[in-house]
Amino acid sequence: MNSPERMRFLLYPISLIYRFNCLLINLLYRWRFFKPKKSPLPVISIGNISFGGSEKTPLAKHILSALLKTSYKPALVARGYRGKWERSGGMLSNGRIISGSWQESGDEPFMIARSITEAGIFIGKDRLSGCRKAKEFGFDIVVLDDAFQYHPLEKDINILMYDPKEKIILRETRSSIGRSHAILIKKNGDKQIKSSLQNKFPQIQSYSYSVVNKGLYSIFTKQLLPPAELDNKTVLLFSGIARPQRFKTSLKKLGINPVKFLKFPDHHPYPPKSIKKIKKNYLSFQADIIITTEKDMIKLTSIKELEPLPLYYLKIDLKIENTFYTWLWSRLDKKGDKNLNGTV
Repeated sequence: MNSPERMRFLLYPISLIYRFNCLLINLLYRWRFFKPKKSPLPVISIGNISFGGSEKTPLAKHILSALLKTSYKPALVARGYRGKWERSGGMLSNGRIISGSWQESGDEPFMIARSITEAGIFIGKDRLSGCRKAKEFGFDIVVLDDAFQYHPLEKDINILMYDPKEKIILRETRSSIGRSHAILIKKNGDKQIKSSLQNKFPQIQSYSYSVVNKGLYSIFTKQLLPPAELDNKTVLLFSGIARPQRFKTSLKKLGINPVKFLKFPDHHPYPPKSIKKIKKNYLSFQADIIITTEKDMIKLTSIKELEPLPLYYLKIDLKIENTFYTWLWSRLDKKGDKNLNGTV
């Protein structure tokens, strides 16, 4: 049994408990024991039914960028998992100035704030409070990140990201797909999946998406590494994400076969001990290039010890079926930029 299979085996009992808990919560809201509250702003929710690693953060960036090309002034409202503001709440960006750190906001909201500078970024478990603060600061629409299982707040548009390859480690059963308004299905070579979901959930719109590699960028200079410079190079990888194997697979498509892959836990903060481990492996394997993820990158830019190293991150984007944005604008009852074509 290889490492990914072993991890799936260990996580399966946890996923069953999580599914039961979600089922119970779903029933309590369906039977009106609890009632979701209405946001003062329109809400677009992004989520999934698997555990991590399904490109929710790239989709949030994609939608925020698309909204900024229309007449909307969007804000992201996120839990800020493992950030200092997760419980207390906080504003990371007012659409002009970033006023917090990744330690306060959590790594994923901070990554979005650095990429989409005109969007507001509001943090905290209480998403309604975040929506209210967004309105106070002049924003007129909200994108909720990782909120498919978040029921206390009403959602005007509920978008589910679905990876057909994930069949075991799920937060919820596939029947929960019925709560969404649209499904974004990751392309994996199985052309029957989309048709099957359309037949099972005819009331839900379904669209395809794929992950696109945008290249390797220096963490400290932001310069793009020409692909030719990877030829015959010894490469060291490391990451602290939920699905490290996907990161490795993405690099393999670029012809990169690492001499070593260091895997840290998801949302890893990279304390001195971890930095020492990275440097030790870099020297031991006499690596020419070190590569990590964009999510990890934002936690490393202030670490002086790493500046002399040839450290790069893989930048990714999504390619989404063109008609997805046509549907989204129609749901919002506003016309989007005709030149968007699902690409931002």
